[in-house]
Amino acid sequence: MSPDFLSRDLASLMREAAAVRDAAFGDRITFSKKVFIPLTHLCRDTCGYCTFVHPPRRGEAAYLTPEQVLDIARAGQAAGCAEALFTLGDKPELKWKPAAESLAAMGHATTLDYLAAMGALVFKETGLLPHFNPGLMDAADLAKLRKSSVSMGIMLESTAERLGERGGAHYGAPDKVPALRLATLEAAGKAKVPFTSGILIGIGETRAERIEAMLALRDLHRAHGHLQEVIIQNFKAKPDTRMADAPEPSFDELLWTIAVARLIFGDTLSVQAPPNLQEPGYGRLIEAGIDDWGGVSPVTPDHVNPERPWPQLDALAAESARYGKVLTERLAVYPRYIHDKAWIDPALRPRVLAMSSASGLRRDNDWRPGLVLAMPAEDVATLATPSVRPSASLAPILDRAVRGDDLGEGDIVRLFEARGPDFAAVAQAADALRKEMVGDTISYAVVRNINYTNICYFRCGFCAFSKGKLAANLRGSPYDLTTQEIVRRASEAWDRGATEVCMQGGIHPEYTGQHYLDVCRAVREAIPGMHIHAFSPLEVWHGATTLGLSLSEYLTQLRDAGLGSLPGTAAEVLDDEVRDILCPDKVSTDQWLEIMRAAHGVGLRSTATIMFGHVDRPEHWARHLLRVRNLQKDTGGFTELVPLPFVAAEAPIALKGQARMGPTFRESVLMHSIGRLALHPHIKNIQTSWVKMGIEGAKHCLQAGANDLGGTLMNESITRAAGAEHGEELPPDAMESLIASLGRTSRIRTTLYGEADRERHDAAHAAKALEPIQLEVAERWTGSLSESEKRRVLPKPRAVARAR
Repeated sequence: MSPDFLSRDLASLMREAAAVRDAAFGDRITFSKKVFIPLTHLCRDTCGYCTFVHPPRRGEAAYLTPEQVLDIARAGQAAGCAEALFTLGDKPELKWKPAAESLAAMGHATTLDYLAAMGALVFKETGLLPHFNPGLMDAADLAKLRKSSVSMGIMLESTAERLGERGGAHYGAPDKVPALRLATLEAAGKAKVPFTSGILIGIGETRAERIEAMLALRDLHRAHGHLQEVIIQNFKAKPDTRMADAPEPSFDELLWTIAVARLIFGDTLSVQAPPNLQEPGYGRLIEAGIDDWGGVSPVTPDHVNPERPWPQLDALAAESARYGKVLTERLAVYPRYIHDKAWIDPALRPRVLAMSSASGLRRDNDWRPGLVLAMPAEDVATLATPSVRPSASLAPILDRAVRGDDLGEGDIVRLFEARGPDFAAVAQAADALRKEMVGDTISYAVVRNINYTNICYFRCGFCAFSKGKLAANLRGSPYDLTTQEIVRRASEAWDRGATEVCMQGGIHPEYTGQHYLDVCRAVREAIPGMHIHAFSPLEVWHGATTLGLSLSEYLTQLRDAGLGSLPGTAAEVLDDEVRDILCPDKVSTDQWLEIMRAAHGVGLRSTATIMFGHVDRPEHWARHLLRVRNLQKDTGGFTELVPLPFVAAEAPIALKGQARMGPTFRESVLMHSIGRLALHPHIKNIQTSWVKMGIEGAKHCLQAGANDLGGTLMNESITRAAGAEHGEELPPDAMESLIASLGRTSRIRTTLYGEADRERHDAAHAAKALEPIQLEVAERWTGSLSESEKRRVLPKPRAVARAR
């Protein structure tokens, strides 16, 4: 115990606690939108303050039936809840015969067995995430219950054993013995169950005893890391209880306890206090250090405190904003447990990932990249807010970015956390910088994509394009274009006004570096004026390896054969923590950067991409941008940043439930804005992908820092294979109509951001329809590999690096 807490004045404690909280959680304050399911009001304990529990009543069932449970859950589902909070008494079958008989009639031996079944039922039928508060549990109970719940909890309440003596709040409550509660908490930590606990103040304990209880919780969390939050709940006297006339703790007493809790737990977990137990002015709890309001239900009352209605969410948001916080919805399981798959049962985790954002909070809405969906109204309205002033914590970061100062990882992560007015502030700062750097013109290129093969010997978790014996067959069949067909398509693109042909494909195990050289020469000889933008860094690595050349030697040969620039693909996210999950065989972060450095060194420029929104988090995005910025400062070789929101609809890793369903709309827009800010002044062009964002989404990005609309594409196939619905081509008239709708000027550019000449411009606007494409199935790549074929497959970059 720290005697300092007992002697310090309230105001100084609150200031220090709020500073600790702000450093850890920024400007957001969270809550969970839940539906409250009181499975049974029976309990073997009799606490002096409780009205939730009562003895069996004539004509009243001991438990909710499965139908009643589902009715409540479906009402919560309809109201947009994410959490199903199951509350119940502790082991009532051990005290009450009606409870035991009711369980037996339903085919269950214990209340916890029935709870497990009801959690599974609710999850299956509604998709709500169950959270259980069932009282004491041992290791076997926890193992059973974690299969149908994403989190659990037990209130420690107090470690003061004297409260269980005659006259004490816990007299007659065998399950409130502190040692037993602590044993359950210890078992939960060992079982890796995300857990909630807390203390109840004003039930006869002293301040010193509160501190002792919180220190006990801190020790358990330090040992196991399993406490999501600590609830500081104030006792409310209720009629018809033993403590009906007991004095309630003052509001200052609650503020003091919250501040001490924040200082004890620091930034390691959340501190929560329920808003409905306070009088008007409950926002002062924020000043004391809370970062979470707990569960709030738009459907069901607080069955533990039914006399205290939940605040309306609009009122809760307004009160939070009054104290400088943005109300943000979370899930029943906290972010740090979502990112580590050890904490959530495999059967539940896909649903958790589908409901979560990159920060591990609840997705803002149902918008997903690549799909034809309505724009999220709240985000769109936020972006339309004129002249937003950033919050005090955000403003200095924006100021430094606009000046061109290098932002650090923490700065960039903070930008990605922007919500509400700060979201608009980041977008507005980026767009003002865009205007200063490149003006009001929006550029695009007339391009044809030629993906010459979808046969690939890599198995990247996000890719729905690659086919054949070495990759999952999802859409379509394996194919391999001839050089003649590649040249035909390139020639047709030239006739339609193209300035660029973009060529990439799977890593065909029978291709060597010579194949890529031959393709370049063939296109250059047939169409000397066409810019060849081709070959991902992975293809470059493959080509150099097969010919036994250094990267620089091979890139020089490609340049001399006609290659004009490289697409910055195969980057995904430049952080090996992500790549080890997403594409473990592919080039590593350092290898990708090495290839790009070599390309820039021989005079080849390239784009830089980031494909985000799957198994990554904002800190990974920050590291990616910093690595791109640092290389650009060395070489100056990147022409643009191209954010590529992950399209999950047909991606294998998403279909297996191992990834999120792409970034949210807010995250997608922010990537464009933050790319502008974090890379300033080193990269001037930020491109938005109409294929992934859609027309309306691209418009918002072009008003949030982007200045380029990418290419007309003619034959987009990779994103389409992943399930995108926005089309294969956006012709010049459509491009320019989109740009004009923003009141901006359009221009057709070259790959390196020069001006396309008038002849190209006119040809693009007079283009005829494309000839139909006929793809011949590469039959020999549709079955299993023979042993000889397996031996011919080349080693993969990571394996080569490890061998070295």
